[in-house]
Amino acid sequence: MDDAIPAAPPAIGAVIAPVTPLQQNCTIVWCNKTKKAAIIDPGGEMPRLLKAIADQGLTLEKIWITHGHLDHAGAAAALQAATGVPIEGPHPDDQFWIDDIPESGAKYGLTGAQSFTPDRWLHDGDVVTLGETQFEVLHCPGHTPGHVVFFHRESRFAQVGDVLFKGSIGRSDFPKGNYNQLIESITTKLWPLGNDVQFVPGHGPMSTFGAERKSNPFVGDFAV
Repeated sequence: MDDAIPAAPPAIGAVIAPVTPLQQNCTIVWCNKTKKAAIIDPGGEMPRLLKAIADQGLTLEKIWITHGHLDHAGAAAALQAATGVPIEGPHPDDQFWIDDIPESGAKYGLTGAQSFTPDRWLHDGDVVTLGETQFEVLHCPGHTPGHVVFFHRESRFAQVGDVLFKGSIGRSDFPKGNYNQLIESITTKLWPLGNDVQFVPGHGPMSTFGAERKSNPFVGDFAV
């Protein structure tokens, strides 16, 4: 009998590190081959995030931002100042939210939160690289006008920020939010990626697109 061919190791790894009093799901993702990492949505608690990078034996290469809200981007400027790595995202339509970060930080007691200008704005169809891996960028407005989602096709993994949650969807009552746009983003951008895709939302537990299509009261279509 021939020896079984061992399964290839996964291309990426990921850990979730909830930050700020709003318990936003900051996500550390990395290329398993090179151990190059990105921090997605560093809303705060920068020392803890850097410790997590060190504990995993990773090298920080990128900062990725899904959208410009304080709890997702409040520590991006400080993290860049401490590490020198580039900030990629969100879409330029969220510039006004990034500009508002210091005022929002004062309102929520998150001192030190700073605005910034990304090294690279992201658009629908862009690709961001991490080590030897690639993530696809999907522009998914509705929660904010410049919200983007990061998708690693090979691993069937997405970080969707505040577009979609387990059993719910993002708020659309913020300035320049749009409920119809949000529903369209979910149903036309996320659902076609596949029911098997696991996603990290901006808050709360992970789920899959298939599970949400079955049971989410806002966007379920019972198509699974």
